[in-house]
Amino acid sequence: MIRLSVIVDEKGPGVIPREEPGPVLNGLPTTLPDTDPEETQEWLESLDRMVEADGENRARVVLLKLLEHARSHGKLDVSALTSTDYINTISAVDEAPYPGDEAMERGIRRMLRWNAAMTVQRAQRPGIGVGGHISTYASAVTLYEVGMNHFWRGPDAPGGGDQIFYQGHASPGMYARAFLEGRLSATELDGFRQEKSAAPDGLPSYPHPRMLPKFWQFPTVSMGIGPMNAVYQASFNKYLTNRGVKDCSDQHVWAFLGDGEMDEPESRGFLQVAANEELDNLTFVINCNLQRLDGPVRGNGKIVQELESTFRGAGWNVIKVIWGSGWDPLLDADKDGALVDLMNNTRDGDYQTFKANDGGYVRREFFGRDPRTLGMVENWTDDQIWALRRGGHDYRKMYTAYKAATETKGAPTVVLACTIKGYDLGSHFAGRNATHQMKKMTVDDLKAFRDRLDIPVTDAQLEENPYLAPYYNPGPEDERIQYLLERRRSLGGFTPERRTTHKPLPKPSAKHFDGVKRGSGKQEVATTMAFVRLLKDLMRDKDFAPHVVPIIPDEARTFGMDSFFPTIKIYNPHGQNYTPVDHELMLSYREAKNGQILHTGINEAGSVAAFTAAGTAYATHGVPLVPIYIFYSMFGFQRTGDGFWAAGDQMAKGFVLGGTAGRTTLTGEGTQHMDGHSPVLAATNPAVVSYDPAYSYEISHIVESGLDRMYGPADENVMFYLTVYNEPIVQPKEPEGVDAEGIVKGMYLLAPGSFEGVNQDARRAQILASGVAVPWALEAQGLLKRDFGVVADVWSVTSWNELRRDAMDADEQAFLHPDQGHRTPYVTARLADAPGPVVAVTDYMRQVPDQIAQWVPGDYASLGADGFGFSDTRPAARRFFHIDGPSIAVRTLQQLADNGEIPEDWPLRAAQQYDLLNVNAGTSGNAGGES
Repeated sequence: MIRLSVIVDEKGPGVIPREEPGPVLNGLPTTLPDTDPEETQEWLESLDRMVEADGENRARVVLLKLLEHARSHGKLDVSALTSTDYINTISAVDEAPYPGDEAMERGIRRMLRWNAAMTVQRAQRPGIGVGGHISTYASAVTLYEVGMNHFWRGPDAPGGGDQIFYQGHASPGMYARAFLEGRLSATELDGFRQEKSAAPDGLPSYPHPRMLPKFWQFPTVSMGIGPMNAVYQASFNKYLTNRGVKDCSDQHVWAFLGDGEMDEPESRGFLQVAANEELDNLTFVINCNLQRLDGPVRGNGKIVQELESTFRGAGWNVIKVIWGSGWDPLLDADKDGALVDLMNNTRDGDYQTFKANDGGYVRREFFGRDPRTLGMVENWTDDQIWALRRGGHDYRKMYTAYKAATETKGAPTVVLACTIKGYDLGSHFAGRNATHQMKKMTVDDLKAFRDRLDIPVTDAQLEENPYLAPYYNPGPEDERIQYLLERRRSLGGFTPERRTTHKPLPKPSAKHFDGVKRGSGKQEVATTMAFVRLLKDLMRDKDFAPHVVPIIPDEARTFGMDSFFPTIKIYNPHGQNYTPVDHELMLSYREAKNGQILHTGINEAGSVAAFTAAGTAYATHGVPLVPIYIFYSMFGFQRTGDGFWAAGDQMAKGFVLGGTAGRTTLTGEGTQHMDGHSPVLAATNPAVVSYDPAYSYEISHIVESGLDRMYGPADENVMFYLTVYNEPIVQPKEPEGVDAEGIVKGMYLLAPGSFEGVNQDARRAQILASGVAVPWALEAQGLLKRDFGVVADVWSVTSWNELRRDAMDADEQAFLHPDQGHRTPYVTARLADAPGPVVAVTDYMRQVPDQIAQWVPGDYASLGADGFGFSDTRPAARRFFHIDGPSIAVRTLQQLADNGEIPEDWPLRAAQQYDLLNVNAGTSGNAGGES
């Protein structure tokens, strides 16, 4: 019987006592058929006798050794324990010899601790006070320095550099190291968190490539984004290798994370991806200082054990580094398991409290819980007990863990390293709940800190102004600096460092953009399919095609992308070791180790991470790639906006396609699928260039412009977002002499109004529409002329956002540089001589066209699909929101009536004529193209 209730005992909530039976206990199945019960009983009785004769600890050791031995056979298929004892995974006898100069590296760590803390301390000086974090790096110095001196290869390494996702709050430590390396000056350290006021010497608070583009590679401080992107960076490195684009087999991805950060869904949500793809080029290092921003991560539990179970259950190699070398003799003497049992059953909240007190407290409250463990330290002084360190502060233990991680094959590795938050900063900081927010050190704190680190700074220097306590750099001739620089030279250069030198992207020839400009003839084709047709044409360019990275979150058939399956195939690092059910079909589902399509499954967040890895390959690998990520538009910026923001920070390039766009166009799907606001969300990201094209020829010009802007001489660090629809329409042939500049800049005159059949003094109006709304605007144009003699011009607005940005740039120039003249915004110039009121309409909320309202000359009104979407036919939905052709016509007549240009009763007459309040009277839109 499966127990669904949470069992609570004296060990805490969620802990299943060992004596509780169950179908699965500690990962071992107990329901397999027993073909020889008598022999089984003999084994069980043998175990019982061992427990009676040798004790529980001995029996447990033998059982664990048997399990380990069974798994070593490789054919018994015995499950592993998901959680092991609260001790180091690698025993002291198995430690690797440490290759570095220990005294030299200790001196380097001390300088780094001092300079990192002073970077934050000086940022609190009067008149500045910009904050910062001291305690995170203080807990992680050893984690970083073992890597810096012995593992992490720089960009000039023969196999390419490693890629390191630094923990965001530890950034002062990276700046402090660059200061010792001579890459940053004291003036630049003093510009910490003052990016504009201290320019050009300002430093960003956290790893932000866009803000410090030659230094940081990966943005990490938005919790959860770092681990997610690290998984997909490692996956993408394998993808590049398997496709033959670049050999990344000697490059390793390291992600430094906090134990509190692991509560973010993105932090643990992609562990199975790394395990399934056997990403042995990936190592997570989780700084388990047991604290998050306000208090303990798991005060009543054990976060290390929880994470071990999670990672091990997902298929990762887990290395726990909990205790430093000082604990080794105690553990070696623990013959009856009393100390291990005490370690297993002590809660994290208590471990935190221990390190916020002293050795006497630890003796009483930890060792004193069991007479046997108290006896172990009866001859130890309180100072000796206090000197016992956590494993993350022991460079020998960390070196062994990293060495094992890099030598593991067939699985990713996580290193769970226990540390103390605020380590070495003094009793006011170490282990305190408030330590994350603590940014200032008193004079006494500074003096004690200086003495512990042996930094040659005088009392007078500290007392003169504690907010200007000096940095310490002994200079390039110092042996510690020479050692530090030599280690980085031997490993291939500095890290972090971002380079953007790459080969140029081969641009597709012009003929490949022409196919969709010819229209679709009599066939009705949605703009989604028009884009796919353009992509197929571009992929015919043999030089350009290998650089394309299609990314699809399990909706290829919806978007017409399944036609690529049999040709460029779906990437799978294991190939296709089964016969697909549709193998006899032309569009069979085809996976291959060298496949080009990244098919991420139902996984928009992972898709954005893959997009980021591909879109920044020009910097991380020196290879320009063009990711093309297509998805349900509702599940793009709304669901994964933070990922897109990080992509913008990392300066990703590529095309993002919001398919099945619009609030009334994805007929039948309902509220959760009906996108009426993705252009608004996209507009909030400065790195996103957003377009809402109506026709295939517009898409062609926009894509060509995007390739030029992102990969041409301009080399802009932007990504293009196109909303495309699933409603089939006849795609018109590109008009002769089409205003290509207007398409790219955001608007062009699509259909000038005709005076044929009306007087030359007929009333005039302007209708602005985008995307799927353009046909409704043309419908309204016909109704206005036929029924009321009003001549309206119809403009296709390909980008409301680009029009707004252009106008804002013009305003800013006039505001800040009036001596340079006042440039007229593009939208203002285009409508300056256009007669009559302006009515704008989209299949999105009114906020989309309202972006340009203040720059439109004359009267301006907008129509939009504000509110929740719903399941219905397209015509009914458009009539409900009053964005269909008749609604546009009535709104235009209202504008004219308000201006006294037509009789006041015409709008009402039109509303009655078109039955405007009847949703069943709507006719704007086609059927078909359903999801």
